Amino acid sequence: MRLQRRNLQSVWYCLFDKEVPVFEDGYETGEKDIAYHDPVEMQCNVSPASGYAQLNTFGNLDSYDKVLLIDNMSCPIDENTVLFVDKQPAYDKTGKPLYDYTVRRVAKSLNVIAVAVSKVKVS
Repeated sequence: MRLQRRNLQSVWYCLFDKEVPVFEDGYETGEKDIAYHDPVEMQCNVSPASGYAQLNTFGNLDSYDKVLLIDNMSCPIDENTVLFVDKQPAYDKTGKPLYDYTVRRVAKSLNVIAVAVSKVKVS
């Protein structure tokens, strides 16, 4: 199964890089902040998360908002990836990405990768 070109849209993803210790007044607070790689653009089919097929694909997972269908089987997206689906990549003044979706579950088949994503509010 291949995706139709007319249904593809641009989505950007940032892969998990590392955990970075948080410092305050020159001292480590014991908290960790997450660092991500630069955003990478990809073409995929973005659909609303409704219907019987998506429910079976991810089992009983019902807390997701959209499903991304990707036909590039070498796509490195996993559950630690953050996404820019409904907006362009943006950063706050400290350099932290202001993403709008996180990955909930990844389901791979022979020809397509289905990714369940949830909307988040990052400020």
